[in-house]
Amino acid sequence: MQYDLKINASPTLSPKVCFAMTNLPPEAMLDVAAYFQALSEPTRLQLLNLLREGERNVGDLAQRTGFTAANISRHMSMLSQQGMVARESRGTSVYYRISDDSIYALCDLVCGNIAREHERTTKQRMAFSQATQRK
Repeated sequence: MQYDLKINASPTLSPKVCFAMTNLPPEAMLDVAAYFQALSEPTRLQLLNLLREGERNVGDLAQRTGFTAANISRHMSMLSQQGMVARESRGTSVYYRISDDSIYALCDLVCGNIAREHERTTKQRMAFSQATQRK
């Protein structure tokens, strides 16, 4: 299936060719939803963040997060199914690495938006608190 391509002209992201969401057929929207669903679990976000430093095996990820190896494997399997990480077996160990660096651009964009929103609401609360104290 072919999708229409659109150049991303966002000032915060480098120009890249991307699929325009407005031109995706309904069946492709299911894939988009599944991709975002994989990112909806804090443990998976933590794992992706650990992989920023380079590839890691399941045991190392389990040790760094405090989760069991089985739990890590389950989460990494979902990330792998969505093409976010690549899996490689080496002897009795399984190693994971990021297979699509654009995941970090997406996460950084969302985290930046959330940080700005938190900052805005904190300033509003402080202003309200100061105004009520003066009365």
